[in-house]
Amino acid sequence: MSNYNVNNTTISNLISWIHAGDIAIPEIQRPFVWKASKVRDLIDSLYKDYPVGYIITWQNPDTRLKDGSVSRGKRILIDGQQRVTALMAAIAGMEVIDDNFKKKPIKIAFNPIEEKFEVRNPAIDKDTKWIPDISEVFKQGYDQFRFMEKYCNDNTDISMNELNMIMQKLQKINFNSIGIIELSHELDIETVTEIFIRINSAGVVLSQADFAMSKIASNVVYDGMVIRKTIDYFSNLIKNPGIYDNIVANDKDFAELPHLQKLKWLKDYHKSVYEPGYTDVLRVAFIYKFRRGKLADLVSLLSGRDFEARVNREEIAEDSFLKLEEGVMSFIDETNFKRFLMIVKSTGIIDKSLVRSQNVLNFAYALFLLLREKDISGSEINHIVRKWLVFSILTGRYSGSPESWFEYDIRRFDTQEDPKQYLEQIEAGELSDAYWNHVLVTRLDSSVKSSPYFNLFTMAQVVNKDQAFLSKSITVQHLIEERGDVHHLFPKRYLQKNGVNNRSQYNQIGNYVYTEQVVNLAIKDKAPEDYMGSVKEQQDTNGLKIGESMDADALKENLAMNCVPESIYNMTVEDYPAFLDERRRLMAQKIKQYYWGL
Repeated sequence: MSNYNVNNTTISNLISWIHAGDIAIPEIQRPFVWKASKVRDLIDSLYKDYPVGYIITWQNPDTRLKDGSVSRGKRILIDGQQRVTALMAAIAGMEVIDDNFKKKPIKIAFNPIEEKFEVRNPAIDKDTKWIPDISEVFKQGYDQFRFMEKYCNDNTDISMNELNMIMQKLQKINFNSIGIIELSHELDIETVTEIFIRINSAGVVLSQADFAMSKIASNVVYDGMVIRKTIDYFSNLIKNPGIYDNIVANDKDFAELPHLQKLKWLKDYHKSVYEPGYTDVLRVAFIYKFRRGKLADLVSLLSGRDFEARVNREEIAEDSFLKLEEGVMSFIDETNFKRFLMIVKSTGIIDKSLVRSQNVLNFAYALFLLLREKDISGSEINHIVRKWLVFSILTGRYSGSPESWFEYDIRRFDTQEDPKQYLEQIEAGELSDAYWNHVLVTRLDSSVKSSPYFNLFTMAQVVNKDQAFLSKSITVQHLIEERGDVHHLFPKRYLQKNGVNNRSQYNQIGNYVYTEQVVNLAIKDKAPEDYMGSVKEQQDTNGLKIGESMDADALKENLAMNCVPESIYNMTVEDYPAFLDERRRLMAQKIKQYYWGL
């Protein structure tokens, strides 16, 4: 059997199929991203009988029902959502959802005399040469003769015959051909993904989460669209709480469901360190409820896939939709989400910049939900999740082949009678003395400021409430919260003037420290022995030149909390390599003490 069929249909047929529910177009319920001018250009291309590309549909797999019969799946629109939505807005007069979840029309105007399309505006409304909204022309019962009579009376420079020919050409858009590539229902999701990537001229990668969301929305038996909207609305509300009232006003059916009540807390919520998108919500719910890692498996399970018998069964589809909804509702629960965030912040992650991997946060949240389901005590949950989150960053556990690790880890946490045992087993195997004394020190040899290992050092400083370098009242946390920056202990210009011109050398993270801007400006391009000499000198004179007034003990403590070797008092450019080596070791030990103290 062929992997696909290529057919053609008309614009009017396509729109009628969508109205009849024969093709699932989940994107209609999501923000429309095209600009109105792009909709205008699409209509202009159709008017000129230019090709407008293909749409791609994928036949949902057939599902075996409980009575033994087979239900033919609905077609999902895989590629072409924006074009189809644009056609429905311009020709069928439908409203679209904008970025703020407000419904709005996109009205395309037409000037028959110039045969020109434009986005409707107030000036067009006042100009008799324009048809302000072409969707009126395509409505049933449209009286074209009366329109032409009035138009020619208002615009004497065009005859009835000329206008009639142009209007027929405009209405012919409805019968223009559009290509449809229909992918076989026998294709698995990996193959469908590969086909999409190869055939899409823009090279846009359609993720497995996109397939899953389309699959969810296409189901009408188990409230797929409700689940889809819940995920979409959460992932938008967490970034833009102001859209809540628009959702209530424009989606009255959803507003009456308990799902919206579960989202209501987000309307007063402020941005935080974890702002999940729809992919993250799906992934966490899937890992937590299904104890699996591959999102491709979710699409199969929602189709009722029996992996052993290699057939699709309705009871599996029903159970899978029920599990997914339970997982999503647990994810969006205010108590769960806020309690998880408290655990995240207790690790020192007080800003999004401190955690580069969304996978780390996603698995930690799935683990949190699993442990709550297993009725583990609150203090144990805090300890396990906090430790695992930092462990994942330390080891880069989810940086390569994350889905395999997700599944491996969640199943072992699930099957252990005491989940803490699995954590301890992994720690014993991967966090030996060799890791702390050699591996981590080597990983700190980096010039990437966003390195997870420098972030771990910073998190340790936050948890310890460390003061910024040469400061007594300003902490590292203060600087991060106020978007403070890191600066060089061996000033960059000083190193450059003395022959260290390679960025990967002078921008080593071992040379970075959080300090106030006024301190950095006072240091300028001085050698460490010079500016630290001034710091030492001001202890005796009480004349502040750099930083805040500190006695010898306070200054020693400040250097220690920032892992700055005391030998910095006598250092010049010749000592820079030795300084980096010593500071990396101090930073690694601080991270070690921080980890085992969590």
